[in-house]
Amino acid sequence: MTELSALASARIVVDELLDGGVRHVVLAPGSRSAPLAYALAEAEATGRVRLHVRIDERSAAFTALGVILSSGAPAAVVVTSGTAVGNLLPAVMEANHVSAPLVVLSADRPEELRGTGASQTTDQMDLFGEHARFAVDVPAGEDPVRAVRTALSAATGAFEELPPGPVQLNLAFRDPLVPGAGDVFPASTDRHPFHYAPDPAPVAYEAPEGLEERRTLVLAGHDAGPIAEAFARAHGLPLAAEPSSNARFGPDAVGPYRLLLERFGPDSAQPVERVVVFGRPTLSRPVTALLARTDIPLALYEPVPVSWYRPGLRRETPVATLAELSAFAGRGPEGWLDAWLLAGETAQHAVERVLTEEDGLTGPAVAAVVWAATRGQLVLGSSNGIRDADLAAAPTLEPLATVHANRGIAGIDGTTSTAFGVAFGSGRETTLLCGDVTFLHDAGGLFLGAGEPEPDVRVVVLNDAGGAIFSTLEHGALGSGYQPAVERLFGTPHSIDLGALAAAYGVPHRVVSTTTELAAALAEPVQGRSVIEVRCSRDRIRELHARIRAAL
Repeated sequence: MTELSALASARIVVDELLDGGVRHVVLAPGSRSAPLAYALAEAEATGRVRLHVRIDERSAAFTALGVILSSGAPAAVVVTSGTAVGNLLPAVMEANHVSAPLVVLSADRPEELRGTGASQTTDQMDLFGEHARFAVDVPAGEDPVRAVRTALSAATGAFEELPPGPVQLNLAFRDPLVPGAGDVFPASTDRHPFHYAPDPAPVAYEAPEGLEERRTLVLAGHDAGPIAEAFARAHGLPLAAEPSSNARFGPDAVGPYRLLLERFGPDSAQPVERVVVFGRPTLSRPVTALLARTDIPLALYEPVPVSWYRPGLRRETPVATLAELSAFAGRGPEGWLDAWLLAGETAQHAVERVLTEEDGLTGPAVAAVVWAATRGQLVLGSSNGIRDADLAAAPTLEPLATVHANRGIAGIDGTTSTAFGVAFGSGRETTLLCGDVTFLHDAGGLFLGAGEPEPDVRVVVLNDAGGAIFSTLEHGALGSGYQPAVERLFGTPHSIDLGALAAAYGVPHRVVSTTTELAAALAEPVQGRSVIEVRCSRDRIRELHARIRAAL
């Protein structure tokens, strides 16, 4: 059998990826991956794929992840050999836990150069371990068709009992790595692959007749989807929905639900009897405590396999069908939903009153404004940003934006890059809300090379000069002289000039100091990259949350 050249093999890989639904590929430059780069450039010239170039492999992988989150389609990231592959691990871990079909194309030296001390050569196969659904080493010169097709099947969940997730194609290439004298670059076209981004919309569900009455709470965690809202509405049940559930809307949604769980606890007049869980709740300790209670039955809606837990290790009973879930949940008795809605409205007013009484801007106030103003796509950074929205963002009757967040591992890695990918994958304007530490952690995500596609992304940075979330945890309550250590080790104070940083990347920047100024800035069209900096203090965050609780 004739051995395939490096470029011929790379062209086959690209053809198979595009036939399998890949429309966006993010590439980090490198020598060993050059055949893939040339094959992708040829495909882009003929309008078959959208190619993005990033100099940082971690940023490249999170950009591809963002494309997947907003489009629902598989996307690929291409890197050269060596440490370049290791830089993908954070995004692969996140993709694993959110079942995202991320295709890793790692270039490698041929077998005869491995283990010889050749530059940029290490053991790349199975580098991602259990985080990859499938990994295969494709020797140099061999036909890669079967490997690519199997990888795409594994990535998109075609294998029974295996959820979608990341895969690795480790592709070995021998010299020459560049086109030959007879190769001709194709004529370019202005045509580009389509975008897929459906508008968020409610769905319909009818509850069966004859259900028993039960005081059930519907809890919608990350990625629950609008079916959670439809289920709660159909059964007359209160809905406690995290921001990234994409179910925080409708007549049954309760905004500051986490402040109310004690009010409907076991010693109350109307205690919660059952909990139905959609998606993955991750944000608050009151919810964690609720799910840890052994006196109430719990059910987890799981129509397809998920990768964020191992069967048998959670208390919830997995339920595969809505009919079975309806029988478990029952219908809300008279007064049950109204009690929650009245308490929720009272709590929402209390939160808003405390926030308006504050001297200066706060995280919850900023999150509430961003939530109400954003259309298109909204990305919420981990740490305090998404928790502030969970506390203060008032539910709406209809969904205003599609909400994304990296809640698989709940890290702050690659947040800006993820938002850029969300914008590319959806083709719609995107707003990112994050803290300053999250922003600085992925400052390189602002980078765009000359001529690269410009995403319409507005980054709202809540700058309180450090990590505020730790002050709301047990660290913030420590005495006995520990506070200086807490500030240094957890607060990580800084004096970075975010305006100068944005300017270095050629990104427009402005500072706002009031909610009115913020709302006005958010009302402007999103055109290209921009940074809105909201400066505030984190000195009194713990006291702010105490005042909110007291106001109830």
